[in-house]
Amino acid sequence: MKKYVIGLDYGTDSVRAVLIDTESGAELAASVSYYQRWKKGRFCRPENNQFRQHPLDHIEGLEKTVSDVVKKSGVAPENIVSICIDTTGSSPLPVNKDGIALSLLPEFSENPNAMMVLWKDHTSIHEAEEINDLAKNWGGEDYTKFEGGIYSSEWFWAKILHINREDEAVKNAAHSWMEHCDYLTFLLSDHQDLATFRRSRCAAGHKAMWHESWNGLPSKEFLGQLDSSLTELRDRLYDKTYTSNEVAGNLNEEWAAKLGLTVNTVIAVGTFDAHSGAIGAKVEENTLIRIMGTSTCDIMVAPKEIIGDRTVKGICGQVDGSVIPGLMGLEAGQSAFGDVLAWYKDILTEPTINIIMNSEAIDENQKQLLKEEIEKSMIRNLTLEAEKIPLSETVPIALDWINGRRTPDASQELKMAISNLSLGTKAPHIFKALVNAICFGSKKIVDRFEDEGVKIDKVIGIGGVARKSPFIMQTLANVLNMPIVVAASDQAPALGAAIYAAVAAGIYPNVQEASQKMGSDFEAEYFPQKEHVEQYEELMQHYQILADFIENNIKSKKKLTVDSL
Repeated sequence: MKKYVIGLDYGTDSVRAVLIDTESGAELAASVSYYQRWKKGRFCRPENNQFRQHPLDHIEGLEKTVSDVVKKSGVAPENIVSICIDTTGSSPLPVNKDGIALSLLPEFSENPNAMMVLWKDHTSIHEAEEINDLAKNWGGEDYTKFEGGIYSSEWFWAKILHINREDEAVKNAAHSWMEHCDYLTFLLSDHQDLATFRRSRCAAGHKAMWHESWNGLPSKEFLGQLDSSLTELRDRLYDKTYTSNEVAGNLNEEWAAKLGLTVNTVIAVGTFDAHSGAIGAKVEENTLIRIMGTSTCDIMVAPKEIIGDRTVKGICGQVDGSVIPGLMGLEAGQSAFGDVLAWYKDILTEPTINIIMNSEAIDENQKQLLKEEIEKSMIRNLTLEAEKIPLSETVPIALDWINGRRTPDASQELKMAISNLSLGTKAPHIFKALVNAICFGSKKIVDRFEDEGVKIDKVIGIGGVARKSPFIMQTLANVLNMPIVVAASDQAPALGAAIYAAVAAGIYPNVQEASQKMGSDFEAEYFPQKEHVEQYEELMQHYQILADFIENNIKSKKKLTVDSL
């Protein structure tokens, strides 16, 4: 009897489910659901770096996509043996003692502080600074050392500390906090005891300062110096963590009925989208997997004996088993990648669309058609024009820090800048500068890994940007001066989650074997163009000059002004 698994991938804007044949890795059915509340911009304040999501968006998407792939595939429910969920992270949310998200309760249903604090939410910049200062100066263990030595406002403890200080009601009502991947796994599982529920190793190790050398999470003594509420919370969290090849429970009766499955379906421990994406792309030693979407996550694995007790500075953590059990998982990334280009697209399209929608010269149907055409074709047209601009022509220099800097050396208060503008600068010149910037930011990550002794022999790109933009991928190959192959799967993270599910269900003995058997093939390869590599090296130097100026002058002056107030 053939056996099948389901991988669920929760991205920033939508959730995707795939139903996979465990023998071949073939995708039998897929379904996507967009978050309706998020789409309307509810609970978000971009001007304040506040990005919150209501768990109903995720729960509704879960039911829709999974039931959809079950129906589409025609596979008998008893043959669907396992489910694994991957999500963005760090994206924690507060829950009560029964594991119910606070925002599902009437009194918190419209309170953004009771919602999931999305990975890109940077409202806790000051709290992250406090954590970093304390870790370096309190006289005890530096709990940031296995997370690159710098704790980010994108991560678990900084976000909780910020919410606790801002909202007394949420602080008092939150029995615990759960990462998005843990919460949704708990929702499906028949294991409903929060105290013993199996939390994700990758989430805990990369974002919550969990490490086996200090027997779990940071000590209560350390957390108490930040806020007494964290000391109390520490007792209601966890000490042990689990990898995603392990079983969190079986599908509970309520969700089995909703999804059209059986209670025999195994639920694997949750994971992060970047880590499952690496598995979907057949990650190996000395291979850098770049998951390129709104942001990037850059994933590598290495034998523990290669890394040893050495800490890799300025990345997003090194965690035993976070990607492949038995190997060290290394994570880095950019806080914005596709988001940089999406921001520029919005800058150009919004005024134009406003004029069109308020025009009396055309009818409503024509307005809508023009609006859709502009939104659909803007990036494509900019790309075509930017490709025509020779590298010898003057192009602005831009930084990619529009949402802060994740790696190397996290600093979310940094902002983007553009220099070398002139009256001859046109929209495609700026677009080309932005593409260069995201590629230069990528080069800084590669350089940091190699400077820290982590060898890179191969680069694999996955995600929407990798598959849809040859212009960006060719530019990246030139900037990195490395060949880049692109995974063929549209849904590499969901496929990776399905691979974890297959191991949890006992179909394969380990993640490596399952990944090689079920993982994605490759559809394209980009090689450095020798005639352009030197020119990009020169442009990279200008990028570094601008980066140094912004970080050492603008950032420090801004901090001085804020501190003075």
